Amino acid sequence: MSPGIILSCISIYFFILLFIAWLTSRHATNDSYFLGNKQSPWYVVAFGMIGDSLSGVTFLSLPGTVLLAQFGYMQMVLGYVLGYFVIAGILLPLYYKLNLTSIYSYLNTRFGAVTQKTGSFFFLISRLIGAALRLLLAAGVIQLFVSEPLHVPFAITVSIIIFLILLYTFQGGIKTLVWTDTFQSLMLLGGVLISILLIAQHLDFNFSEMITAVYQSEYSRMFFFDNWREKSFFFKQFISGAFIAIVMTGLDQNMMQKNLSIRSLPDAQKNMRVFSFIVVLVNLFFVSLGALLYIYANSKGISLPANADTGKIITDQVFSFIALNQLGGIAAIIFIVGLTAATFNSADSVLTTLTTSFCIDFLNMEHHETKEQEARVKKYRIIVHFAFAFLLLMTILLAAELNTTSILDAIFTVAAYTYGPLLGLFAFGLFTKRICIDYLTPVICFISPFITFLLHTYSEQLLNGYKFGYELLLINGLLTFVGLMLISKKTKTIF
Repeated sequence: MSPGIILSCISIYFFILLFIAWLTSRHATNDSYFLGNKQSPWYVVAFGMIGDSLSGVTFLSLPGTVLLAQFGYMQMVLGYVLGYFVIAGILLPLYYKLNLTSIYSYLNTRFGAVTQKTGSFFFLISRLIGAALRLLLAAGVIQLFVSEPLHVPFAITVSIIIFLILLYTFQGGIKTLVWTDTFQSLMLLGGVLISILLIAQHLDFNFSEMITAVYQSEYSRMFFFDNWREKSFFFKQFISGAFIAIVMTGLDQNMMQKNLSIRSLPDAQKNMRVFSFIVVLVNLFFVSLGALLYIYANSKGISLPANADTGKIITDQVFSFIALNQLGGIAAIIFIVGLTAATFNSADSVLTTLTTSFCIDFLNMEHHETKEQEARVKKYRIIVHFAFAFLLLMTILLAAELNTTSILDAIFTVAAYTYGPLLGLFAFGLFTKRICIDYLTPVICFISPFITFLLHTYSEQLLNGYKFGYELLLINGLLTFVGLMLISKKTKTIF
C-alpha cells in the first residue's frame, strides 16, 4: 500500500477525533478535564476502556506471541476477571466514599503528603514508560510503511503523532476522552474482527472451519500445568493476572479517572464487572487472530520477518507484515485504521491522567472555587499537559534506542517493578490499622524494587531453577508491605 493512501486513512481518522473533541470540549471547565463533570455513562466508559486496556501492544504484539506462548496469555486474562471484581468490590467504594479526583489522595489521608507523592511518583514513572513502549510499537509500523518511503526521521514521526494527540486532549480532558476512546475502541475491535474474517476468506474457511482450524492448530493450547518452575505455569499466570489487573487498573490513575467520572458508585461497579467479561472475549479474538496468521503463513509458504543475526521470527511484526503485504488493499486499510486507533489510544488518556495526578498530588490544584483560581489551574494544567507530552516524546526515543525484543513482555516487567510499591502501599493502608513514618515511605518503596530485581536476576541459582514470571509484582508488593510494617506503629483510630 502506498504511503499516500495510509496518510489519507490516518488524516480522515484524525479529523473524526477532532470533531468529537470539538463537540465534547465546548464550555469545558477544569471539572470537565479532571472528571467529566461526573456525567459519563457507565456503558460508554466500559466500551471505551477496551481500547485503553489493549492499546497498540495488544493489536500488534499479542497475535505474534502465539508462536511461542500459544494461547497461554489467556491464563493471565482469566486472572484479570478476578482482579476487576476486587476493584469493583473494594477499591471503587473507597474512591467514591472519599470523592477522589486523584486516587493517590487516599495515601495522603491515610499516611501523609510524602506517601501521597511517593505513590503518585511511581504511577507517573510507570505510565510514562508504559505509554512510551506502547506508542513505540505502533509508531514503528507507521515509520516503516509511511515515513521511511518519504524519508522522514522517526523522531519527526513520533513528534507529529504526539502533537496531533495534544490537539484534541488538552482542552476537554476526560470529558473528551470518554467519547474518543469509545470511537477508537470500536475501530480497534472492528479491525481485529474484520482481519480474522479476511484471513479466513483467503484460506477458504467458513466460520465453523475457521474455529476448527484454530482449535486443532499447534497454537491453541491455553492451560499449562506441566512445570511449576516455568513462567507459563497456570497458577503463576492466573494469580499474576489478578494482581496485574488490580494494580494496572485499580491502582492506576489512568484507568480509574474514567471510572470516577461515572455518575454513581453502582454504575461504576457495573462498568467494571461488564468490562471484565468483555476483556476476556476481546483477548480471545486477538490470540485467535494470531493462530490464523501463522496458519495462513504456513499454508502459503510465506517467510515471516526475522532477526538477521539470530534468524528468529520477529513476532511483533507478523501481523503488520501479513496485513500490509499479503492480504490485499481492504485488509491493509482495515489494519491501518485499527493501528491508528491503537496509536492514538496508547497516549491520549495517559497525557490527561499524568497531568491530573501531577497537578493534584504535587501542585495541590484540586480546589478552585473562584474564577481566578479556575483560570490559574487551567493555565498550569495546560503547561503540565504539554510538558508531559515532551517527556513522553523523549522516553519513546530512548526506548527506541534500547531496541527491546518483546514490547508486551517489557511492559509487564516494568509494571512489576513500578506498581509493586503501589500494591504494597494500598494493601498496607487497607488491611492494617498501623501508621507508617511518612518521610520514610520513599526509602521502602525504592528498596523493594531493587531487592526484587536481585531476586529476579539470581532466582535460578538461589531457588533451584525457579524462573520468576510476572509474579515479581507480588514479591515487590510484599516486600513493600513488610518494609512499611517495620517503620510503622499501632494506632487506635484509622480513617
